Amino acid sequence: MTDFLQFLNTADLEALTQLPGISPSVAENLIAARPFSSIEDVLKVRGIGKNLLARAQAAFEKMDSEKPPQPTSLSPVETQTPPAPPEETPPPAKTPQASEQTSFGTRLGRAFVWFLRAVLRLLLMVLVIGGGVVIIYYGVPFINDRIIAPLEQNTYRIRELENRVTTLQTQLDELNRQLETANQEIARLNEQQVNENDRLAALEKAIEAYTADLAKLEEMQTALETAIQETNEKTLQELKQEVILTRILDTLARARLYLAQSNFGLAKADVQSARDLLADLQAETQDTTQRQALERLDLALTNLPAFPVVASGDLEIAWQLLMTGQPMETAATETPPPPTPAPETTPSVTPTP
Repeated sequence: MTDFLQFLNTADLEALTQLPGISPSVAENLIAARPFSSIEDVLKVRGIGKNLLARAQAAFEKMDSEKPPQPTSLSPVETQTPPAPPEETPPPAKTPQASEQTSFGTRLGRAFVWFLRAVLRLLLMVLVIGGGVVIIYYGVPFINDRIIAPLEQNTYRIRELENRVTTLQTQLDELNRQLETANQEIARLNEQQVNENDRLAALEKAIEAYTADLAKLEEMQTALETAIQETNEKTLQELKQEVILTRILDTLARARLYLAQSNFGLAKADVQSARDLLADLQAETQDTTQRQALERLDLALTNLPAFPVVASGDLEIAWQLLMTGQPMETAATETPPPPTPAPETTPSVTPTP
């Protein structure tokens, strides 16, 4: 056993690796941990176990027993032999102090490397966690302010506009139904022969209904113009044009009722109001039918109040153009000029002698 410990304390790397189970790395560990004072010290080396140490010791003893014995003296009959070549002296074994310094330095270096790796891993973990916290802290409010909040506001405004458009469309449909009912009432009054008092009362009632409808339409137009200034939606523009056209038709219908009452001043005022609204609407739409209706209203204004019958015909043509929305041929829509009133003649008086 003492020879085996001495071998472990003095053998170089190549000699140690000749033992079974001793790899170069294990041999380096043995060299770094030398000197050994007992077998227990050898078992403390990394990579050395009891079984491995036992196999190495058995191989060492076998190798030691197989070495040829050294001759002790020369035989008398032997002649002088040449001197044997000098044996190569093995490299000096490391002193215990040098081995301890090497082992301590290796362990210190490994501990320092491990410490650096642990510090780097800790820093990397802190950076990753800190980056995630920063992204969450600043990213969530940014996404909420720039994307989610504007999207919710736009969705709310769109729904509000859709509700407003639906309400206005419902009111407009109701007014159109009332207008159709009033037109049917006018046609019925024209067809039936009723007494003058009933006819006048019906006309007054129809005029009041048209006046109320016109007030509602004007409020709707004002509300739509305010909404258009805020949003500039195409749907609101189209709805506004439809409201203006309904106002024009209601105003012309009331003018026709005034003509039926022979109230030519109010009739002309309504025709002028309808003409101004139609001029603004035609400037936006550039519609041919509206332009022809505008020309008829100009003729009606020219003929009022002197020629109410001719003006009534122009109003009827303008009404049909706006109701059907189809332009008429120029030749078919031309209205003969109003008759020139005959000049008043003053009878001549012959003086009596």
